[in-house]
Amino acid sequence: MFNKILIANRGEIACRVAATAKHLNIGSVAIYSDADAKAKHVDVCDEAVHVGGSAASESYLRIERIVQAAKETGAQAVHPGYGFLSENEAFSNACEEAGIEFIGPPVEAIRAMGSKAAAKALMQSASVPLVPGYHGEDQDAALLQYEADGIGYPVLLKASAGGGGKGMRVVERSEDFAAALASCKREAASSFGNDRVLIEKYLLRPRHVEVQVFADKHGNAVYLFDRDCSVQRRHQKVLEEAPAPGLSDETRRAMGEAAVAAVRAVNYVGAGTVEFIMTQDGQFYFMEMNTRLQVEHPVTEMVTGLDLVEWQLRVAAGETLPLNQGQLKVHGHVIEARIYAENPSRDFLPSTGTLKHLQMPHAVEFTIDGDVRVDSGVRQGDSITPFYDPMIAKLIVHGRDRRDALARMARALAECEIVGLHTNVEFLQRIVKSEPFASGDLDTGLIERHHDALFAPSSVSRDKALVLACAALLTREGGEAHGHSPWDALSHWRMAGGYSQDLNWRAAGSDDALKAVYTKNGEQHLSFGDGKRVRFEWSHRGETSFAVRLDESLIKGHVFTDGDVFHVFLEGATFAFEWQNLMAHAGDAEQEGRLTAPMPGKVIAVLVEAGASVDKGAPLMVMEAMKMEHTIVAPSAGKIGEILFGVGDQVADGSQLLVLEAAQPA
Repeated sequence: MFNKILIANRGEIACRVAATAKHLNIGSVAIYSDADAKAKHVDVCDEAVHVGGSAASESYLRIERIVQAAKETGAQAVHPGYGFLSENEAFSNACEEAGIEFIGPPVEAIRAMGSKAAAKALMQSASVPLVPGYHGEDQDAALLQYEADGIGYPVLLKASAGGGGKGMRVVERSEDFAAALASCKREAASSFGNDRVLIEKYLLRPRHVEVQVFADKHGNAVYLFDRDCSVQRRHQKVLEEAPAPGLSDETRRAMGEAAVAAVRAVNYVGAGTVEFIMTQDGQFYFMEMNTRLQVEHPVTEMVTGLDLVEWQLRVAAGETLPLNQGQLKVHGHVIEARIYAENPSRDFLPSTGTLKHLQMPHAVEFTIDGDVRVDSGVRQGDSITPFYDPMIAKLIVHGRDRRDALARMARALAECEIVGLHTNVEFLQRIVKSEPFASGDLDTGLIERHHDALFAPSSVSRDKALVLACAALLTREGGEAHGHSPWDALSHWRMAGGYSQDLNWRAAGSDDALKAVYTKNGEQHLSFGDGKRVRFEWSHRGETSFAVRLDESLIKGHVFTDGDVFHVFLEGATFAFEWQNLMAHAGDAEQEGRLTAPMPGKVIAVLVEAGASVDKGAPLMVMEAMKMEHTIVAPSAGKIGEILFGVGDQVADGSQLLVLEAAQPA
């Protein structure tokens, strides 16, 4: 076994590999870019080497620099993780030439599976089922049109060297083929430096089912069962589960044996995934083979009880596979949800920013046993940058059966609390609770087919969430439940008699002005727009947990406060309310915060010029953040010294927006 390995990756997969290395008493070396200098994977490894700039091309894709780092640190092997250089034959070659073991398949296998067209030709010779199509080298446009017409529409155009949904087009009619081909070739050339395409019959309502395979250097090969990865957006997986629902024992065995045949056809070594496309009646066809560990490998780990990274290390070190096919078993059902920093309502646009609050379900990271697992490469306070994949975490749950796993996943997602950027957590909950997913009616178009239901407004009451925000505000400002001296309170406390306090809010994501009135006169009451007063009591534990009783109703949730924005987590839904702090908006000569960005956002108006004299309270700049406008006003009279941002600029939370020089005394 190795004494030390270098992990040529970042984020959660680097942390995942490091966890197994530590378990096996193997030293680990991290590599990092400028953007990742303080990243989690750097901290969890025993050593770390800086390899370049923030862009992947300047760091994680620098083959010579990474191999040099391995040699400098005495690493005997390199684990490539997934993505980046994990399926790069030049990197595998460079490691071999340097005398460093590449923890992956032989370069010949990488090369054979690197081209979708060549891989399909090889699979055909190995009698692995293929979707009807054209995989030839002749790329004459007229010939491709002829082949597509012969296959019958709809057809799928795919970049031969592609992946990640790029270079793919569905063509419904013969007359649309030429334009789609030209577009597909342009994208393929731009993304992969190779415009070769293949054509396949486009299957209606297909499922995406894959098989985990393993092979050693002694000719042994096994399949570790199947995973369903049908739920996708933009041709990228969102939810995965094992075993794949609804497969007969016959189909499952036939698919596993076909996957092993694919492995043997390329003399494969190590972990790999053979991906199949499956029709609703159970017919399956080879799609591609990924010559690395998959993002969704924890699903297979938890359903089999096996550490796949440990298997990778042992196989790379020359050991035989730990188990044979007859010894492999499936235990229960496992589902994985990929939690991304993205905005589902804006076509899943990636989101960047700082993880101001990150609370995940109680779980053990990277565990093989247990009911709930979280694999993550970030911590609270870290940033999701535009340089890398916006994944925050993978949430994996194990159940006795699929029904139990679904219920456990719904509960676990409801416990996820993230503030600082958009996420897909609520969207994932909707999928998990949806009738098609719950019943196992799966296909790659599930999200599109059920778009209206999955993107419908939340059914959780905003008024109930606002009640929790009011309780959190009153606690912070010195309300009854705060327990501090009344002399320290910022509320409208009076020595004799009761009082009332207007609580003015704006709801994030809308221009809605919301108002509640808190009254204290012996008893505490809260009233809203209808004027009806209800008895109002609240308690809280820790920093974020609140319980509110409105008359006889009990509302429980969590509230995270970020300045004057209150983020409420209630029944699996998330709300954000901004307190309209009139005292603060009136300005304070000592309050420099009014000249800084209240949260990440965009400058949409600059209302003054450098050199202009302004009075206290004068509007200076307008920002848009969380779909709300925020006017920055002068905290005191003075002169504008320098304007640091212009219209259209994106600014980070707390950034100074302009300089205000104090007015000179007369």
